[in-house]
Amino acid sequence: MESGTLFGFTEEQLADFGATWGVGAFILFMLFIIGEIAWKSKAGKLGTFVLFFVLAFGMVGFVAKAVIQKLWGI
Repeated sequence: MESGTLFGFTEEQLADFGATWGVGAFILFMLFIIGEIAWKSKAGKLGTFVLFFVLAFGMVGFVAKAVIQKLWGI
């Protein structure tokens, strides 16, 4: 086994995979949790919107970073 590899992938490849797909999956899970909070608290339409807007606003930066990297070819 070559030094610095795991299952034939380099450390950089594994970190890139985890940073995109791992964090992306975590974001989807957090959206599910926000939906559960809204449903269990019977927040209504406005309350649900506020929960999603406020709690999911931090995810916008991660998505924007991915879009910018794709557009600029980084």
